[in-house]
Amino acid sequence: MRRTGAAESVEGRDTIRFLLDGILHEVSDCDPTRTVLQYLREDLHRTGTKEGCAEGDCGACTVVVAEPDANEGSRLRAINSCIQFLPTLDGKELFTVESLKNGSELHPVQKAMIECHGSQCGFCTPGFIMSLFALYKNVQAPTRREIDDAIAGNLCRCTGYQPIIDAAQRMYARDLRGDNATWIDLPRGTADAGNSLAARDDALRRLRDGACLALEKDGRRFYAPNDIQQCSALIKDNPQATILAGGTDIGLWVTKQFRDLDCVVYVGNVAELKTIAVSSSDIEIGAAASLTDAMHVIVARYPSLEELFMRFASPPIRNAATLGGNIANGSPIGDSMPAMLALDCALILRSGRKTRRLALNEFFLDYQKTALRPGEFIEKVLVPLPDVSSHVASYKVSKRFDQDISAVCGAYWLRLDGGTVKDVRIAYGGMAAVPKRAGNCEKVLRGAEWNEASVSAAMKALREDFEPISDMRSSAGYRREVCANLLYRFYISGGNEVASRVYSYGR
Repeated sequence: MRRTGAAESVEGRDTIRFLLDGILHEVSDCDPTRTVLQYLREDLHRTGTKEGCAEGDCGACTVVVAEPDANEGSRLRAINSCIQFLPTLDGKELFTVESLKNGSELHPVQKAMIECHGSQCGFCTPGFIMSLFALYKNVQAPTRREIDDAIAGNLCRCTGYQPIIDAAQRMYARDLRGDNATWIDLPRGTADAGNSLAARDDALRRLRDGACLALEKDGRRFYAPNDIQQCSALIKDNPQATILAGGTDIGLWVTKQFRDLDCVVYVGNVAELKTIAVSSSDIEIGAAASLTDAMHVIVARYPSLEELFMRFASPPIRNAATLGGNIANGSPIGDSMPAMLALDCALILRSGRKTRRLALNEFFLDYQKTALRPGEFIEKVLVPLPDVSSHVASYKVSKRFDQDISAVCGAYWLRLDGGTVKDVRIAYGGMAAVPKRAGNCEKVLRGAEWNEASVSAAMKALREDFEPISDMRSSAGYRREVCANLLYRFYISGGNEVASRVYSYGR
């Protein structure tokens, strides 16, 4: 890097480099907030990928992206192209519905959709195909629940889901594979079957060549640092910059609010921010680790949180979204926040070379206002490991079961000493301007007997903790009633309701 006066000039590469169908694509002189969908349809004329909602809800724009992972391989995941900025493809491989056809031969997913009559008008079909393609490459024999989850982010208005589910089960049949089994068995579905997987993975790593991607167009700048030092320096020297991780919220700033982002620092290429490790006391989750990766590790240790994370948007959103971004966003309805507050999580905040630890409970100050200082960013989220004496649960109430914003989300952590509440933490989203602990409710319970009388008193105390508003999702009165009833649900479940039992009613 070199400084030029008050501004910072970053020595780096000004060309986006990614693979599409095994072929290198290089894009320069690009608007930093141009979406992948716009590039596909308007520049490459790949119109198989559709635009429906332009906010990551309908799945018509679904594509699949492969990128190197920490295990020296690559992972392949479905994402929403309508809210992903084109520069975030740097160093990755992109697959669209056009990528799946190998010469004259269709992919087994496409064949199965035809045989099972899974398409009518066809508008949503490419998105379904790509979601199922990602499932096909990642899961050998999916359960019905895994199939349902894989297409939870894809909306069909006319066919009905049963033929599509039938296709998801049919696509693994041997008779659909044809003569080109070598190509079909590869973890990637490109026509370039001659390259070995190891060579392709190595090619992806070499695309970034260690240089920071630094774009500028019409006065707008986009930086994609590759390591924590570059990232820290850029954010410290550009404290006004928008820090971009998964783009599942910031993407909508552009597509729906038409905001101009003058300076963006993308942290999705910083290896140190994507790591997940388990220490003797905490799960340490890098701020740019995807929610998919984070939930896998958290749910393995807190099985009762499975339903919460499975209902967090859809797989394409979870594949892009990050736990760090969900926290930094400061939204009062971020579904992960009540659970993280109840678990008493902490954050490692970084500015330049300096770091500080802050309890998550002290992070949210006011509506979309956090304790982050200028030039500071979240480096890690620390989730305490469970102990055998605690009980944990989280419940989400929304109008739809899948892919909907909470009216109320409650989370509970309880430690009993015999029949007495030794300690308790209770947090809610959707009840205040920020995700918030229920201090008065906790005070009533702490040291009391865990019985109907004390829980009833705690339910009344919730009225002192929250003054919810009425909006399109629910009325204030409904929120107050639900908030208290969720606490009672936690009580009658014995404080230890497992997600597998709860989840079944939604399927």
